[in-house]
Amino acid sequence: MDPSEVEFLGEKELVTIIPNFNFDTIHLISGSIGPFRAGIPLKVPIWLAVNLKQQLKCRIISQEWMKIEELNEAKEDEKLSKLFTKMPSNHYMDEAHLLLSIGSDDIPEGDTIRTAIKDIWDLRMSKLRTSINAFLKNEGVHARLDHLTQMEINSVRPLLPHSLDQMKRILTENERPSGSQSSGGTQ
Repeated sequence: MDPSEVEFLGEKELVTIIPNFNFDTIHLISGSIGPFRAGIPLKVPIWLAVNLKQQLKCRIISQEWMKIEELNEAKEDEKLSKLFTKMPSNHYMDEAHLLLSIGSDDIPEGDTIRTAIKDIWDLRMSKLRTSINAFLKNEGVHARLDHLTQMEINSVRPLLPHSLDQMKRILTENERPSGSQSSGGTQ
C-alpha cells in the first residue's frame, strides 16, 4: 500500500462540519449522510468535508484530538514511553494533513497543531527506526508492532523485506563451509 492508499482509507474518518446550505439525506454505499441543515453541525467523512469546503459550502470543526493540549500530552507520553503509545486517531497524520491543508482557516492554532503532529511523527519514526535496527541486529524472527498507524507501517514497509533478505543472504554465506566456496583458479 502506498501513502495515497493509506490517505484514502483515512478519508473515511468522520469529521464535524457546519454546512451553510440545506439538502436532504444523501444515500451512499457506505451509508446515509444528512440531512444537511444550514448552521447545524453534522458528522461527515473527511472526503466529503474537503469537497464541501472547496465549494465554500461548509466550515470544518477541528477534531477533538486536534487540540494543542491533547497533542502536547500525546507527545510527552510518546517521549516517556519505551513502547509506542496509542495515538488519538489511527489516521492522525492523514486527517491532520487533509484538514489543515483545506480547512486551516477554520481550525484555530493550525500552525501549532501542524508542528505538534510533526513532532509526534518524528518521535515515532525515530523510535521505529531504532526498533527496526535492534530487530535486525538481534536477528529477530518476529516483532510486535502495537499502536502503529498504517502510515507509519507503510513508511518502513519497503525497507524491511529488503533488509531481512540481505540479512538472510549474509547468514547463509557465513554458514557455508569454507571448502564449498568456489576458487577462482584453474586445475
